[in-house]
Amino acid sequence: MAAPAGPKATMGLDPGIRTGVKVAIVDSTGKLLDTETIYPHPPRKQWDESIATLAKLIQRYRVDLVSIGNGTGSRETDQLVADVLKRHSELKFTKITVSEAGASVYSASELAAKEFPDLDVSLRGAVSIARRLQDPLAELVKIDPKSIGVGQYQHDVNQVQLARGLDVVVEDCVNAVGVDVNTASVSLLKQVSGLSASVSENIVAFRNENGPFINRKQLKKVPRLGDKAYEQAAGFLRVMNGDNPLDASAVHPEAYPVVEAIIADTGKSIRDLIGQSNFLRNLNPANYTNEHFGLPTVTDILQELEKPGRDPRPEFKSVEFKAGIEKISDLEPGMRLDGVVTNVANFGAFVDIGVHQDGLVHISHLSDTFIKDPRDAVKTGDMVKVKVLEVDVERKRISLTMKTNTDAVDAPPERNSQKQANKPKQQAPTQGLMANAFAKALKK
Repeated sequence: MAAPAGPKATMGLDPGIRTGVKVAIVDSTGKLLDTETIYPHPPRKQWDESIATLAKLIQRYRVDLVSIGNGTGSRETDQLVADVLKRHSELKFTKITVSEAGASVYSASELAAKEFPDLDVSLRGAVSIARRLQDPLAELVKIDPKSIGVGQYQHDVNQVQLARGLDVVVEDCVNAVGVDVNTASVSLLKQVSGLSASVSENIVAFRNENGPFINRKQLKKVPRLGDKAYEQAAGFLRVMNGDNPLDASAVHPEAYPVVEAIIADTGKSIRDLIGQSNFLRNLNPANYTNEHFGLPTVTDILQELEKPGRDPRPEFKSVEFKAGIEKISDLEPGMRLDGVVTNVANFGAFVDIGVHQDGLVHISHLSDTFIKDPRDAVKTGDMVKVKVLEVDVERKRISLTMKTNTDAVDAPPERNSQKQANKPKQQAPTQGLMANAFAKALKK
C-alpha cells in the first residue's frame, strides 16, 4: 500500500503539452479550492506567465505539496515547478511525481460528475492527482482497479474472476488501514466490511445533517445500519477526537470490556493507558482472558493500545529523478539513478526512472544473492537505486541492475523470442530441387 502524504494543502498538476497543464488546489481535507489552466509548453510557450500563476496560487492557498502526474509532459512540468522554487525562494513546498493511472477514467466517471457537476472534465483529473498524494487509498477506491493497471496479463485472464479478486484486495486494504467515519467518502465507506453502497450513503447523509460523529454508538442511529452490519464494520471505522479514545483505535466495541478490566486492575484511566508502551508490555495478557476473549485477542488489544489507530502503511517518502535525464536518449550505461518500482513480474521488476519508459531489472539483477521470486526483493511503490546496463533507444528498452557490486556484471539474459530474433537467419537455397538434382548428376 502506498504511503499517504497526510492532510496538507496540495496542488495537483495534470501535465499536457498542446492542451496545457491543468491545475487544481485542494485543502488539507481534500476539498477543492481553485482550478486553473496554464500553457508553459509549445506551441504557446507561456513559461514566465505560468510560473507567475503557480507562484500566486501556491502563496494564496499556502500549498505544502505539489503533485505532478507522470504522463506526457511530466518532466517538462516538473522543470516548470523547479523554476518556481528557484525564482520564488520564499515559497516552501515539496514537489512529488505521482502515477496518474486511472485519473482520466475517474474524470469521465459518473462518480466524478456527481462530485463535481460544474467542473470541466479535463480539470477533474488534476483534483484526483492532488488527492491521491494526500491519501492514495481514499482516492484510488473511486477507480476501477483494472483501470489502474494490475499487470501485463490482466486482459488475458477471466475478467469476472479478476474483478472479484481485485475487489477483495481493495476491501482488505481498506480494512487494514481503517476509515475515519467523519471524513470518508461513500466510495471509501462502501469498501468497509459489512457496509453496502446504500448504507454508506446513509452514513454520509447522517453526518452532513447531524454533524460529525462523536462516538461509534451513534452509527446505530444511521438508517439501515443494523446490528449485524455494525458488528462487522465497527472495528474498521474510526471516530477521531470523540468521547471515547478507544473509538479511534482498531479495538472492536465488543472487546471494550477487556480494556475496562485492565483499567480496573491497574487503577489507570484509558487516557493514561494509551501510548504507554513500557507499562503495557509488562502486563500479562493471560490475566485478562475469559471464555469470550482468548490470549491472541488480548495480546492484539494490548498492542493496539500502544499505538492506537496506527497506520500500517509505510512512512511517506518521495523520490527525486536526476536532473537532465528526461528521455530515453539521455541515458547511458553506467548511470546510477533513483527510481520507483511500478510493477513486479515473474521475470523481474519494472522501475520508473523518469524518462517516460520504465526500465527492467531482471530477476538475476534484483539482489546480490539468489532469489526465486522477484516479490521477495521488491514490491510496487518501493524506491530503489539502480544502475543502467543497456539502452536500446530504437526498441525503447532499458536494462537496469540493483546489484551493489556491478563492476563486472553481465547484461540480463534476453528472452528466447529475442534470442531467436537476433540469430542470423539461415540462407534459403538459391536453386530449386530440380537444379540441385541436375548438379549432382553432372558430378557423377
